[in-house]
Amino acid sequence: AQIRYSIPEELTRGAFVGNIAKDLGTDVAKLAAANLQVLSDSDSQYFSVNVNTGVIMVSERIDREQLCGQNPRCFLHLKLAIENPVEFYRIEVEILDINDNPPEFPSDEVALRIYELASLGARFPIQPAQDPDVGTNTLQTYHLSANDNFNLNVKARTDGGKFPELVLERALDREFRAFHYLVLTAEDGGSPPQSSKIRITIQVLDANDNHPVFDRPSYGARLVENSPLGTLVVKLNATDVDEGPNGDIRYSLSSHNSAALRQIFAIDEQTGEIRVQGNLDFEEATVYEIEVEAKDMGSPTMEEHCSVVVEITDVNDNAPEVILTSFSSTLSEDALPGTVVAVIHVRDRDSGEQGKVLCHVSPDLPFQLRKDYEHQYSLLTSTRLDREHVAYYNVTVSASDQGNPPLSRHTILPITLIDVNDNAPQFEQASYEVLVAENNPVGSVLVTVSAADPDSEQNSRLSYSILRAGGTDPGLDPTRYLSIHPTNGQVTAKFPFDYEQTTYLQFHVEVSDGGSPALRNRTLVHVFVVDQNDNAPRVHFPRAGEDSATQFRISPSIVPPALITKVVAIDADSGRNAWLSYHLVEATDLGLFSVALRSGEVRIMRALQETDASAHELLVVVRDAGEPPLSTAVTLVVVVEEKGPEALQGSEARVADGGGLPSITLYLIVSLVLISTVSLVGLAALGIRCL
Repeated sequence: AQIRYSIPEELTRGAFVGNIAKDLGTDVAKLAAANLQVLSDSDSQYFSVNVNTGVIMVSERIDREQLCGQNPRCFLHLKLAIENPVEFYRIEVEILDINDNPPEFPSDEVALRIYELASLGARFPIQPAQDPDVGTNTLQTYHLSANDNFNLNVKARTDGGKFPELVLERALDREFRAFHYLVLTAEDGGSPPQSSKIRITIQVLDANDNHPVFDRPSYGARLVENSPLGTLVVKLNATDVDEGPNGDIRYSLSSHNSAALRQIFAIDEQTGEIRVQGNLDFEEATVYEIEVEAKDMGSPTMEEHCSVVVEITDVNDNAPEVILTSFSSTLSEDALPGTVVAVIHVRDRDSGEQGKVLCHVSPDLPFQLRKDYEHQYSLLTSTRLDREHVAYYNVTVSASDQGNPPLSRHTILPITLIDVNDNAPQFEQASYEVLVAENNPVGSVLVTVSAADPDSEQNSRLSYSILRAGGTDPGLDPTRYLSIHPTNGQVTAKFPFDYEQTTYLQFHVEVSDGGSPALRNRTLVHVFVVDQNDNAPRVHFPRAGEDSATQFRISPSIVPPALITKVVAIDADSGRNAWLSYHLVEATDLGLFSVALRSGEVRIMRALQETDASAHELLVVVRDAGEPPLSTAVTLVVVVEEKGPEALQGSEARVADGGGLPSITLYLIVSLVLISTVSLVGLAALGIRCL
């Protein structure tokens, strides 16, 4: 026979299973006497029989899940053997499941990585929980904690297994929430039910779905022009809520920027710092607008743009510029005051006060600036000009701005004055005095007159000519005796001068320049002919032929120093050359007669004696004081005769003592004095002029 019992698992030791004696209908004492034995099919002895009572009890802990696993029904089989007679009874003990095991997940936590661009409806299986219990005590359902993005789907298999799945119901956004923390609860059907939980951590994997964003739509900066290289302009800040390469940002200047701007500014691709790498010039650009782009490193890349407006502040770094709109480097010296020489345009590339320009010229120059309007000046003559005083001007036009400190530029305008014939030639001397020795060679230079004309070129080319001076003897035409070189002013003699014919000559020398019309000037030239000793003395008394002698008669009783006669001579020369001296060179008796050195008087020096000759021949030499001296000899014959006084005197003696002789001597003395005085005055004037 077979007896079935049903007991729950996990009964304690000694727990009652059944009363075999009662169930078999056998007396307990009989069972004890029949040597009852309990045999088990398993290795473990889970049950025992109290032979005294016939009660089957639990002897070991029974775990249905261990014995039967997931089988819906679990049985332990026992055999009861009794002797006398031998009988076998099969006992089947059904182990009933109790809800002693909650559903258990393989781990307490599971991590999922889901791409943020995952499609809606995507399913993400979760490793199911395991519940060794069976029937209603086993896993029955799952519960998912509340969230915005996922729903739970439990997939039932044919074998009764239940597999949970997360279903994406709402798009993920890693930048909004990078991690989702869910709790999945597995619950069985026991009473009371048991459950277990697993924490699900969902990491949303980034997709490059966000472009970089600048913290400002535009940036502004202000720089001073000529800022040093490397000066920081601005530091950009862009963020990308993506992560990894998708959020790694690189900065660059947009291709929209000009090549010139790229040479001035540079950007650090890592830090976003824009720095100066070229020359900032306010005059070239007052504002720079830099287009900057920020790109992430995702695939495909995403980018964002912003503008950086850089205002350049002007500094006074530009000197004024002077531009000649009109300029003539030559100017006629007779230009009237106010004549425009140049039109000047000034500019300064700086701005504001730094771009305002003032111009001036030196007040020491005969020029002035007139401001026509804001940026134009005219250079005018302020006074009359004189090329002969200053022929060339370097006019410095100084232009200064109003910066601090001010900058200036100096422009030199070379102005050359063109000559006009406004100056007559001027002789070096108002008059010339020339001493010319008579008998001068033909063609000899008597004097060189020199004139100067401060004008230039043709206006200063001089030509000389000789004119007759007013008040001169019409018969003394200077051009007859003289000639002048037309260019060098040398006056030469055409003929030798003869002092005895011409002692003085004056004439005008006229000089004219080559201007149109020509200007002229004159100087007076005084020519003094200097005497040369070229004339020997000429005896006027006594007159005699070349080879004859003049006789004079004296009385034997003449008383010394009686005047016998007087030799009178004239020298056509003048000065020392006309100073005559008389000498008794030969005589019959040199001691008897004497001749006065200066007057030429012949006198008897002692009384005549009977032994003296009756006739005496005297040789008187008249000599001048020239160098070399010239002389003339005259022979006198003195005859001693006894006659009356009248006879003795004779006509010759009377002539010798006549009144004509003293007047001639007076004339000679006066002429000598005058000529000597004029000569001394001329020499003195010439010496002073030379000094």
